[in-house]
Amino acid sequence: MDIDVRGPRLGAAVTTVVLAVVLVTGSVWLLAWQTLAFALGAAGGVGRSPYGWVFRRVVRPRIGPPTEFESPEPPRFAQAVGLVFAGVGLVGLALGPGWLGLAATGAALAAAFLNAAFGYCLGCELYLLVRRVTAGAQ
Repeated sequence: MDIDVRGPRLGAAVTTVVLAVVLVTGSVWLLAWQTLAFALGAAGGVGRSPYGWVFRRVVRPRIGPPTEFESPEPPRFAQAVGLVFAGVGLVGLALGPGWLGLAATGAALAAAFLNAAFGYCLGCELYLLVRRVTAGAQ
């Protein structure tokens, strides 16, 4: 079942803010929250993430029905990629080296910002590239 494209973009916008605050404050707890949000989105799809829940329950009823849909697999894969970067960032900020935590968090922030501001999902594009490569290898 396809998903409303506005949901992942809202999630990317919230993620952008959360990760920016993490970079400014160095908050391990806030990065742990974002890592959990990515894990839930990767495991159950973007609709199962906390931001997907907020979109579905609070935002979508106020903005009307969707006019554009997308397959759920690429955003779910993007959540898994975000999980990896946030996890590395969490380890770097919590245990060191700090530069690794900042770099991984910054990379996740850049990807989230691209999706939120321009609708360009790096993780989704990576998903499509992997699909093309693996389909061509068979």
